[in-house]
Amino acid sequence: MAKAKSAYVCNDCGADYSKWQGQCTACNAWNTLTEIRLSSAKASSTRGARYEGYAGAGNVAKVQDLSEVNLAEMPRFASGSGELDRVLGGGLVPGSAILIGGHPGAGKSTLLLQTMCHLAQQMPALYVTGEESLQQVALRAQRLGTNSHNLKMLSETSVEQICTTAEQLKPKVLVVDSIQVMHVDDVQSAPGSVSQVREAAAYLTRFAKQTGTVLFLVGHVTKDGSLAGPKVLEHMIDCSLQLEGDSDGRFRTLRSHKNRFGAVNELGVFAMLEQGLKEVKNPSSIFLNRGEVPSPGSLVMVVWEGTRPLLVEVQALVDESHMNNPRRVAVGLDHNRLAMLLAVLHRHGGLQTGDQDVFVNVVGGVKVLETSADLALLLSVVSSFRDRALPQDLIVFGEVGLSGEIRPVPNGQERIKEAAKHGFRRAIVPKANAPKQRLEGMEVIGVSQLSEALEAL
Repeated sequence: MAKAKSAYVCNDCGADYSKWQGQCTACNAWNTLTEIRLSSAKASSTRGARYEGYAGAGNVAKVQDLSEVNLAEMPRFASGSGELDRVLGGGLVPGSAILIGGHPGAGKSTLLLQTMCHLAQQMPALYVTGEESLQQVALRAQRLGTNSHNLKMLSETSVEQICTTAEQLKPKVLVVDSIQVMHVDDVQSAPGSVSQVREAAAYLTRFAKQTGTVLFLVGHVTKDGSLAGPKVLEHMIDCSLQLEGDSDGRFRTLRSHKNRFGAVNELGVFAMLEQGLKEVKNPSSIFLNRGEVPSPGSLVMVVWEGTRPLLVEVQALVDESHMNNPRRVAVGLDHNRLAMLLAVLHRHGGLQTGDQDVFVNVVGGVKVLETSADLALLLSVVSSFRDRALPQDLIVFGEVGLSGEIRPVPNGQERIKEAAKHGFRRAIVPKANAPKQRLEGMEVIGVSQLSEALEAL
């Protein structure tokens, strides 16, 4: 019997070596090499024979001129959820591989089950569960009140068996829940290992590309929020989605981190109800549930998520510190940027917070990644420090530079119009984003320096 060949692959960068070593010389990471079994020629020929009916399998690859490639728009079809279609870039693309990750209890299986029940009424659909029994999935579908007719179910963890069954049923959409429990017979390691996850994902992705099937893969995440498994997994798939939200919270956010068929950083908002995940078509309304009495440190800002503006409330609390090193806590914002902005406020705004604890929170669990929240963050800190409430109908956005200048942000006009739709009548924005013509019912104050924004308050 021929000895099985093996290689050692780095989990971080994907570099391969013929023998094990403590450090990866490509990325300088330690203890990241994992042994993988290389399939034999016999196994490869057997695997190729199984796909010989598909285009390109067993045949010489066709070389085509770049100018001859068909540039017709790829056909898409709706998933039944407007927020999911928005994050995907307009709908599902045949032959695409989509990876959905999230913490346990975030609602990954619930969202996919609702989507598959809707699609099964229009086209063949197959849901493969490797972690739950068919009875558990049926009970969830009954609890959600979805129409489960025509949805094909399969409880299996063998990738070869899944592809064989899918070859017979020919589904348009295939869900595999989850990729961490799947295994390939040719790989000797245990399910969930780096080599098993990589080979299973590659096998399923190749099947989806060759058959034009939309493939959904459910992935687990580690305790720090990153996707479990090899980093190369994110390079194989076409779209990587992350379902975020606390298990005891009401709202879930679906964010796109990679999308070959649409824009990244799109945000979809869902509400977790007894009937499952319901899409929120106007997310700004749920993040603006403010008290009737104005409170110091509370301010509404307009951030840009993907292709739409989003109104969220930022809260700041400044309190006298009893420690040698005052605390700087930011929830939903960058901690390092908070420290930098407080230094700018001291230098160019004349406000000393070196002996104060500063706590900042974005209401609703939204993570703000852009710099347009700088000005709103500083003004909320000033409001809490002076213990003076800001007007309820005031919105603020703008980037703050190290020299105290207020820089313009993209899509400034759309942000102001979105705020006017929600009843806001005052706005402090960068001078370059201020409209040239006066908006009816909206007072817009353009500022170019931090000192001007403080005077406008």
